[in-house]
Amino acid sequence: MEDRDVVALDDPVGESLRGPHAHLARRVGRAVTYLPGVATFSSVSADADAAEWAELAQLLGGPDQFADMFSCPASPPPGWDPVFVLEGRQMIWPGARRAGEPGELGAESDGKVVELDPESVPEVLALVERTQPGPFWPRTHELGTYLGIRENGALVAMAGERLKPPGWTEISAVCTAPEARGRGYAAHLVSELVTRVMSRGVRPFLHVAEKNTAAIALYERLGFETRKHVTFRGFRTP
Repeated sequence: MEDRDVVALDDPVGESLRGPHAHLARRVGRAVTYLPGVATFSSVSADADAAEWAELAQLLGGPDQFADMFSCPASPPPGWDPVFVLEGRQMIWPGARRAGEPGELGAESDGKVVELDPESVPEVLALVERTQPGPFWPRTHELGTYLGIRENGALVAMAGERLKPPGWTEISAVCTAPEARGRGYAAHLVSELVTRVMSRGVRPFLHVAEKNTAAIALYERLGFETRKHVTFRGFRTP
């Protein structure tokens, strides 16, 4: 049986927006989403009725707007056009133990993990454009701490914090430039984030696309365990 704290992960977007990320939230009635430029994720109740979906459409600005429902299991009423469906999994850190050994960093690396500040946003967005780790916008860095590794001054790898349902912090945006892969950067950054998250008395979790088998293998090696399989979905408002 799962502990009670894990239940918050059934609606990580809604729990984040009603909790630690309330200052980044917009809401109409029961529907909730992030401020523009921070994230596109939205949430409604698992048993949302047509009125609640109408609240979400109003919140997003009317017809033909993108509703990124993340892993929300609720099905919209007729007229909401599907945009994408992506199978994935939710993985959690099982307890108080430290992250698995990430191994030695490549000899060409500066080897230093740095905290990325708002001035780093242009190079962060450039790295995201090259590596496509998932949605990342000009204000996404406001969701939490983002760490990076540079080579000769250029940002070549990063990872950071995204959703924050009570008791948890999601590790996200794990990416490495093609020319810097194979040097242990992703493992190094994720392990550092696990340590930082645990030091605050909360537990790390993450989401990964089912087709990204290399990432799943890395997270399992570091100590993450699959909690459940999820389906990421997006729609256009009627």
